[in-house]
Amino acid sequence: MPSIYETLKKDHDNHRTLLNRIADTSGDSQERRNAWREFYRDVKSHAAAEEETFYSKLMTKTWGQDQARHSVHEHQQMDDIMEELNGMDMSSSGWLRRFETLKHDYEHHMDEEENEVFDRAREVIPEDEIEDHDRRFRDRKDKERDLVEEKRQDSLED
Repeated sequence: MPSIYETLKKDHDNHRTLLNRIADTSGDSQERRNAWREFYRDVKSHAAAEEETFYSKLMTKTWGQDQARHSVHEHQQMDDIMEELNGMDMSSSGWLRRFETLKHDYEHHMDEEENEVFDRAREVIPEDEIEDHDRRFRDRKDKERDLVEEKRQDSLED
């Protein structure tokens, strides 16, 4: 069974691929819409599961609280941009500029997690719990994937 770190990295690699695939498309094409939909759903479910199963563990240590809060704040900023993009015309230059901001910010976030946060987490998550954290993350992500549209509708009503 993979570790939580391997699973998160695998998701990140998939997200990088999708970001590049979206960036390589143009206009309001079916290819762009499909890649965006896949990216949106996977990132939303990944972030929610990560906050609940991974960052919550970091929060148990005082030195992990700032890092976890920082990462969760970045999740919120990226979420706001993704929702903004959902409301824009994909063929507009404004959509592409905003997407480039999201791409840059998210790539920075993933690099930061992999190069800094994972090291911190290894100090908190005992070796014998890594597989359990992975299982809980994947289970939560599956549940979150089913809630993406429901949560989006709820947030639009607020």
